[in-house]
Amino acid sequence: MTAAATTAGPAREGLWIASGLRTPFAKVDGPLAGFDAIALSVPSAKAMVEALDGGKPDVAIWGAVVPSLGWSNLAREVMLDAKLDPTIPAFSTVMACATSMMAAIEAAGMLDGRGRHLALAGGVESMSRVQIGLTQTLSDWLRHFFAARSVGDRLELLKTIQLREVKLYIPSITNRSTGKSMGEHTEEMAKTWHISRAEQDALALESHHRAVAAWKAGFFADIVIPFGGLDHDTVPRADTSLEKLAKLKPVFDHTSQGSLTAGNSSPLTDGSAAIWVADDEGVKRVPDRFYRARFIDWEIGAIDLWHEGLLMAPAYCIPRLLARHGLRYDDIQLWELHEAFSAQIACHIKALQDRAFLRDKVGVDRDFGPFPQERMNPNGGSVALGHPFGATGARILSQAVKELSKHDKGARAIVSICTDGGLGAVCLLERG
Repeated sequence: MTAAATTAGPAREGLWIASGLRTPFAKVDGPLAGFDAIALSVPSAKAMVEALDGGKPDVAIWGAVVPSLGWSNLAREVMLDAKLDPTIPAFSTVMACATSMMAAIEAAGMLDGRGRHLALAGGVESMSRVQIGLTQTLSDWLRHFFAARSVGDRLELLKTIQLREVKLYIPSITNRSTGKSMGEHTEEMAKTWHISRAEQDALALESHHRAVAAWKAGFFADIVIPFGGLDHDTVPRADTSLEKLAKLKPVFDHTSQGSLTAGNSSPLTDGSAAIWVADDEGVKRVPDRFYRARFIDWEIGAIDLWHEGLLMAPAYCIPRLLARHGLRYDDIQLWELHEAFSAQIACHIKALQDRAFLRDKVGVDRDFGPFPQERMNPNGGSVALGHPFGATGARILSQAVKELSKHDKGARAIVSICTDGGLGAVCLLERG
């Protein structure tokens, strides 16, 4: 019996992912702190649709992980605030860090030839504008208080509230079921898979070096739009080094066994990102300025978070997806793996090369070969670029599609994201 279940992707051909546009990414409480999720989304969505020169997508799917009391259907509000055609159907979605990748997968399922050929998919996170709320008890009491019909009724209600119930609800980045943060869970994963601090810091350094080099080389010039006074990501650090990373203190396990630091973990980030999803008819409407790749297949998975590392689902999804297509790791020319933490990446790489893990837990008994780490995240990953939860899926897909355009026709890419809740999503792309 395996510890994870997965769901397979599309069986039909003729699906495409086209690169999109995104805002610069900035650390929480930084240059983009004044924009809420709608305001952060508008520039990405607006620039995408305006590029169609009067055309419009047949559907829009947008998402964010952190909820807001100000709206329920974020996608629709973004379309309206962007002054886009109000006849574009738009709905919201969420799957933690894979939110906008799930938007793309959902969009692919909706392009069924019945008038839907082109979809706008994307997401956002404004970590600087997280709302502080009230506890449920206090919320219930206030609702009854303001609904009271007389002063006397309100005075009676005042007698029922207790001081200990007057509390604020402050959202935290913890798993509801386990009560642990993502970092705490990843510390457990690092210990289980024997991932050293030095290994994590080396991965983080490589991510920063590659992101800085990509920005200098102009890789991001046509997929990142200026916004909020920024024309570049603020997270990549050209001045970091192994020596500097080694001096940082662990932030999730303060004992001598802790290994995750601010330097080898993705930061809380503000930003939005969008991509195109199309069928053969819809991709003709996408301007040539956008790169494109065939959307071959996808896999989403869930692990038993009580008995497995919380962020390990992609290590189940990737082998099952590759096995379905008879592929080995070396058959994939580009690996874009979301870096929630460097330790999580190291755990995935180790698990993917563990035959016992693949056979006994994943349920795939075959040799995929060594993992080609040199092909991973050539333009930096989330540790260096930032991680606005709802935007990362569109960011990483867009980045993969552009990078894949440098390869020969038929070259393949795996794009993978782990998420809170023990979930994961993986896409297989191919240069058309």
